[in-house]
Amino acid sequence: MPYIKTSQTNQLLLTLLDTKSQKCGLRCTVFSVDGNEYTGEWLDNKKHGKGTQVWQKSGAIYNGEWKFGKRDGYGTLSVLLPETKEYARKYCGGWKNGKKHGYGMLFYKNSAVYEGEWSEGHRGGWGRMYYDGGDIYEGEWMKDKAHGQGIIRFANGNWYEGAWRDGKKNGIGKFYYSDKGQIYEGFWVAGVAKCGTLSDFGRNEAPTPTKYPIPQIQLVDMQLVLSEAKSAYTERTNSKFPLHDTLTGQE
Repeated sequence: MPYIKTSQTNQLLLTLLDTKSQKCGLRCTVFSVDGNEYTGEWLDNKKHGKGTQVWQKSGAIYNGEWKFGKRDGYGTLSVLLPETKEYARKYCGGWKNGKKHGYGMLFYKNSAVYEGEWSEGHRGGWGRMYYDGGDIYEGEWMKDKAHGQGIIRFANGNWYEGAWRDGKKNGIGKFYYSDKGQIYEGFWVAGVAKCGTLSDFGRNEAPTPTKYPIPQIQLVDMQLVLSEAKSAYTERTNSKFPLHDTLTGQE
């Protein structure tokens, strides 16, 4: 009996000590065994609220909101530049469950910048991408690729507006050749123009127009031609990947 009583007492003491040792509320800097450090708020022994995390190995710093041990809310991630030994912003914006989520801006190693919506760590939704070479894409994204409706303006002045799929022009779109004063309207598949019309557009203002203007096309029904081209492509695609009969198990 005395042994049992002593054991119960020790267990109560251990539980009390464990409860008192748990981090809760605002704490000073807490150092991990791997050299990482965190300064900020806690809840039930987890980072929760506002705080700053420093990763020893990479030198990265996150300053913002936390929820049950993960980055969640608004925060800024900065990285240490090895050349200058100075910190530079990498991402600032929304987070959810430790991943970029919501609206935010990402700064790449070069001068490229993305600003827009994120979904589970990927560019997803509406966003604008400033590429290193000067091109600018504005439109819809899905899993880090242009997907949906969007416009890309090239550094040379040309631009495309229309449908995208998996980062490539796909569907109905228009390509403006501002240097030549021409416009291509048609149907695209995986970045390749399949069927459409080329006509003059702003030829008088173009810096390097073609020698002769494009003659007018006398099609009775241009939309019908485009529809037939789309149908032909769809049929060829379906023939390559036939639907599977789930009842008989035959194609």
